[in-house]
Amino acid sequence: MAAPSRREVLRLLSQLGAFILTRFGFWNCFSMLMLFAERADVKRKPDIQVPYLYIDMGAAVLCASFMSFGVKRRWFALFAAVQLAFSTYMSYVGGHVHYGDWLKVRMYSRAMAVIGGFLVLASGAGEVYRQKPRTRSLQSTGQVFLGIYLICLVYSLQHSQEDRLAYLDHIPGGEVTVQLLVVVFGVLALSFLSGYYVQLASQILAIILPLVILFIDGNVGHWHRTRRVEFWNQMKLIGQNVAIFGTVLILATDG
Repeated sequence: MAAPSRREVLRLLSQLGAFILTRFGFWNCFSMLMLFAERADVKRKPDIQVPYLYIDMGAAVLCASFMSFGVKRRWFALFAAVQLAFSTYMSYVGGHVHYGDWLKVRMYSRAMAVIGGFLVLASGAGEVYRQKPRTRSLQSTGQVFLGIYLICLVYSLQHSQEDRLAYLDHIPGGEVTVQLLVVVFGVLALSFLSGYYVQLASQILAIILPLVILFIDGNVGHWHRTRRVEFWNQMKLIGQNVAIFGTVLILATDG
């Protein structure tokens, strides 16, 4: 049996990225429901008021369903970006739950990156049989959102004691490795923001991000017990980083 060609491998990776990103809405809604159930036990409020919360989640599931079945995927990816942007804005201005500044940076920067991922998907990137030319303006905007996410990651590694300790305690090399990651993430951010060498930057990030998800985000006990991050909030954050990884796969293979 002949080995798959490079083009076939790239196509499979692009399809995997699209699969992950289009199903993100299901995980996001599930983790939100579990988070608010977790809060109900201690009588804490959800981020969004209940009537609007169900409308928001219904819209997210609807968009995820149509994207998963490939029905008007570009349009529903754009709707998903708008829905997530509105949901994030409502959570931020609502102020029903107090978060530390370092946790706000983690939460809202990742949400912004996922919004960027939906914009990349809405541009037509990652389509196996592209019948219409991709919309470069949407893709460029999505890439800018990813660049902002990386800048926030650099900021957290430099100024957030919580994030710095998570890396220092769970990766070899200590401070040298952390500073190396700061440089790498900074350079990758410039690539996404400028639009130069985006495919190469995505390929590099596609290698680094799974390690971050596995060794940093995946250490749920550290975040939950030591940093007091709610269990299902941490699971939601992991899901967001996985969705960002899906976006990076698309850009790495079809950028």
